[in-house]
Amino acid sequence: MNPASTSLRRRLLVRLWVPLAGLLLLGAAIAYGVALHFASVVHDRWLLDSAMTLATQLRDDSGTLRLDLSSSSVEMFEWDNADRIFWDVVSSSGRSAFGNAEFPTPPDATAPSAPAYYDAVIDGSEVRAVAVPVRDPGDPTQTVTIQVAETTHKRQALVNDILALVVPLQTWILLIAAGLIWFAVISSLQSVDDIAAQLRGYEPHRLVPLRDVDRAPSEIRPLMAAVNDLIEKVAESQALQQRFVANAAHQLRTPLAALQVQTERALREQDPDRHWEALSKVRDAVARMRHVTHQLLTLVRSDASSAGALALTSVDLPELAKQELERWADAAVERNIDLGYEGPERGITVRGEPQLLRELIGNLVDNAIRYGKSGGEVTLGVRDAPLQIYVEDDGPGIPSSERDRVVNAFYRQPGTTGEGCGLGLAIASEIAARHGATLRIDDREPVGTRVEIAFDAA
Repeated sequence: MNPASTSLRRRLLVRLWVPLAGLLLLGAAIAYGVALHFASVVHDRWLLDSAMTLATQLRDDSGTLRLDLSSSSVEMFEWDNADRIFWDVVSSSGRSAFGNAEFPTPPDATAPSAPAYYDAVIDGSEVRAVAVPVRDPGDPTQTVTIQVAETTHKRQALVNDILALVVPLQTWILLIAAGLIWFAVISSLQSVDDIAAQLRGYEPHRLVPLRDVDRAPSEIRPLMAAVNDLIEKVAESQALQQRFVANAAHQLRTPLAALQVQTERALREQDPDRHWEALSKVRDAVARMRHVTHQLLTLVRSDASSAGALALTSVDLPELAKQELERWADAAVERNIDLGYEGPERGITVRGEPQLLRELIGNLVDNAIRYGKSGGEVTLGVRDAPLQIYVEDDGPGIPSSERDRVVNAFYRQPGTTGEGCGLGLAIASEIAARHGATLRIDDREPVGTRVEIAFDAA
């Protein structure tokens, strides 16, 4: 696409200049019509006055019409430096009494003294004529038609003079208006250039909102506000990413360091028992690193920013919950925890991504086993009306002041035991959000913690 065709300035100028040029043409046409009208009115009035002057000079001489004008007066009547003057007097019988040209028959019969104007051709020249019926001075019952015509040179010259004055004036008005429109468009869109300049000067590590939003034009203000909202979201996302990278590096550094130390120890040890003990530590470090890496990858995958790629299917929650619960039986046995399930065998469905829902349930159960009471109970439940998944344990519980914090990545409640890295509830919260659900933390009676994933009823 041609960049010029998408230019807002060009679009505004074209849409203002083209109608303005059209108005100039329309104004010229109107000016021509007005000039022609007034030229016709003025000269038609002169024709009528001339015909009425001849009418006042009609005489009856023993039944014969005559014109009481001297030859010099007739010459003065006919003289014109631009046009030719024609005249004719027709008796009631239709016979030309006297005149200097042969006129065509007037278009319509008219009442006495009512003029009839018409265009005609006399002696090969286009003329404008008037026919005025007056009473015959010798016989008042009869009429005499007086016709006067002139060529149209003066009329056209008057029209041309008016157009020669009006069209240049309108052209100057058009040029001045075009200049004012250009200045108004350029100056009004300067604020857009200022915004673009600010955006071009942005550094990836320094995202600040656009300045002077309140002083911007009201039409630009929503755009600036939307850009500032975007900048704020990008800055927040960037900050979260930086914190995530820093925390992930910290969480991976510890098992990697332990893995290196225990590997070097295993290489040095000659005693089989100590060698085996060092290798066991290596195995534990690898397992911890695998767990942390898996949780980090799950957290990235469950990030709400990638929700558009989520492929939802119909999932039977009870079946999926029981299948996932079986994976944690060995971990529960190691801590002597009674791991159980509450809810129907099947039949409660939800739209979701099966693997992410497995990760959600697994993290809640893992969290309860790690931080619950050794020798206690952990229960996974699914219920309908309202639709929810819940995990209960009889451990020490989470104080209400800490419940908003424990869902943040890498945050661990002070004094917490176990080898977690503070990602379990964060992952569960992200996955729940991607499925339109919310994570709530409540107390379990008489003691312990209840974590609920409440799905939207819709």
